[in-house]
Order: sequence, then C-alpha cells, then structure tokens
Amino acid sequence: MKYDFNKINDRRNTNAVKWDVKDNELPMWVADMDIQTVPEVIDAMHKDVDRGIFGYQSVPNEYYRAVADWYKKEHNFEPKLDWLVFSTGVMPSVGSILRHLTDVGDNVLLQEPNYNSFYQAITNNGHHVLNSELEYAHGKYTINWKDLENKLADPQTTTMIVCNPHNPTGHIWDRGTLTKIGKLALKYQVLIISDEIHGDLTMPGYDYVPFASLDTAIANNSISLVSPSKTFNLAVLHAATMIIPNQNLRDKATRAVAIDGSNEPGVLAIDASIAAYTEGHEWLHELRDYIAGNREYLEDYVKENIPEIRVIKAQATYLAWLDCSQITVKSDEFNQFLRAETGLYLAEGTKYKGNGNSFLRLNLATPRCNVEDGVERLKKGVEKYLAQK
Repeated sequence: MKYDFNKINDRRNTNAVKWDVKDNELPMWVADMDIQTVPEVIDAMHKDVDRGIFGYQSVPNEYYRAVADWYKKEHNFEPKLDWLVFSTGVMPSVGSILRHLTDVGDNVLLQEPNYNSFYQAITNNGHHVLNSELEYAHGKYTINWKDLENKLADPQTTTMIVCNPHNPTGHIWDRGTLTKIGKLALKYQVLIISDEIHGDLTMPGYDYVPFASLDTAIANNSISLVSPSKTFNLAVLHAATMIIPNQNLRDKATRAVAIDGSNEPGVLAIDASIAAYTEGHEWLHELRDYIAGNREYLEDYVKENIPEIRVIKAQATYLAWLDCSQITVKSDEFNQFLRAETGLYLAEGTKYKGNGNSFLRLNLATPRCNVEDGVERLKKGVEKYLAQK
C-alpha cells in the first residue's frame, strides 16, 4: 500500500470528542477515523493558513466541478452543476430543510434502527418521529413494505429520511428498493431527504446508488446530502453538498440554508474539499481495502472466540453492527459494563432505537492494532458479563 493506515496517531489531549477518555480506555464509538486524511488535503490547508488572511470565502465553480467529477468517476453518476448547493454539513441541512420546507407538527418518517442525530434534528424542530421499523431475521434487515406505505399515507407525514448506505447496519439499499420507496413517496407527496454521507465507504466489490440518479420524477422529489467528512475524515471542515435536481425545490433549500447561515464556508473548507475530491481516489481505494481487512479480522475473531456475538455482514461504512441478543437486550447497560471492566468504549445500539437494544456499534476506521486490542477487550468483557449473570 502507498498509504500507511497502520500509523498510530495520538489523538489524546487534542479536543477530539472520541478520545476524551481515561488513559486505559479504547474508544471505538464516534464515527470518525483515527487515520490521517489525504496528504494533498493537508497541503491545501497549509496553503490557506500560510496566506495569513482569513476573510470571507465564496464557493467557486471549481468546487462543484470537483464534486460532480468525483461522483462520475466513483459512482458512475454525474450530477449537473446547477443541481449542487453548498452547505456547512449534512445535519445542518436536514435541520434547515425541516424548518423551512415543512411545518411544525409534521411527521418525519424513519426506518429504525437509524442514525441517532436524526431524532434530535426532528424533535428539536417541533416535528414527530414516525418509525417504519426494519424487519430483522437471520442477520439481515428488510423493509416492511405494507407498514412503510401505511406510514407514508398518513396525511401528517411530509418527509422521509432515507439513510443509504444505512447507519448503523452498513446495508446498501439497491436501485430497485430505492425506486420503490421513491414511487411510494411520490404517490403520497412525501419529500425524500437522502443521507448519503457514507456512500463512498463501500466495501470492495460494492457501490451505492445515489438517489438523484433514479428516474427523473423520483429524483425531482428528493434532496440528497453528501459530504467529504466521513470519506476523508474531515468533519471539522463543515463542508457538504445538497444535490437537488428540481429547481423549485432547490431554490427553497438554497434559501433555507441561507436563512440559517449554513451556506457560508470556513476558510479551509473549499480548497481542502477540492483537493479531496480531485486527489483522493487512490487514497480512498486503499482505505476501503484496509477497512475491509479490519472487518474480516473482526468477523473471524468473533466467530472463533465470542460465539455469543454475531457480526452483521455489511456492504458499506466503517462501522460494525454487533448482534448481542444472546447476551442482553439492554445494550446500554452492557456497553457501560464493557467500558468499566475493560476500557472498551463502543456505541450502544439503544440510541439508534428499533431493535438496537440488542446491538453494539464498533468503529473499524482505526489502525489494525486497535482492532486487535478491541476484540481482546470485548472477549474479556463478554466472559466477565456472562460469569456474573
């Protein structure tokens, strides 16, 4: 490999949320990487800082060109430049869309278990979370189509958030599934917000389908949200792009993020994003192979040494979804036990709702030695937990 993903990067005492832990603890919870970003991105940031002037920035056409070219090369889909709108993040965009394109009291449809920050964005903006829970059997999640249509048909439901690839399960919704969701949303006049922040982080041999690449009528009823933040470990850049084929919808969303002040880039956001999207292809391909290796190591170790846990097969993300149902249906308590007894700090599945009370989420975007350490701690923790039951 050209890039050294085994390098240990000490993130303690750096204001890193993930690593604000005790000396003996190993955090594998927050969805950011313990891996340095693309070298060309760092070079771009240095150039911006070295100028020594930090005035207001605009978003040049070069930024949108870089985004469009990236999607053409990586996902065989080239959005038109005028479809693209800059924002300071996926979650700020979700909040702005809900505030300004829907009404207080509306239902926002989710498929639980789902990314926990969605719940906060929905309720903080005076909306109701409506769940069409994913069905789980034999280690796989599927959609209950009858229930989904019933929830979409509710007159109070005005928006559905589609998470693809899905966090926390790592599942990729295929074109047929997305099309079926899109047709139902059109039928009941429900706006689709497609969170595609993990779209670049597919496992080797897989790709995801951008919602905006679907048939025109379906795509025109959607706002897709993408960002370099997860792909290149650039969360603090606060840079994202809304892909909105429908001009009327695009005008409304553009105004929404402008009202909320979420349309102005920070001094490092633009040049670093351009560098990532133009120079980051090889880095990403190697990263995906590395994460796949970490995932394989986790799966093999758990299968051989912790038979009480099942690692759900995933096609995307650097997150592993661990079925602990043979051990507990209170994953929050189990997670606290693991942290107290072994120092391993994971994300409890309860925060993702649905059947997450029987799951833990583990972050694989870290040097292999941390994965090896983590699974050893997990094994010891499971043994201690079962011994005291």
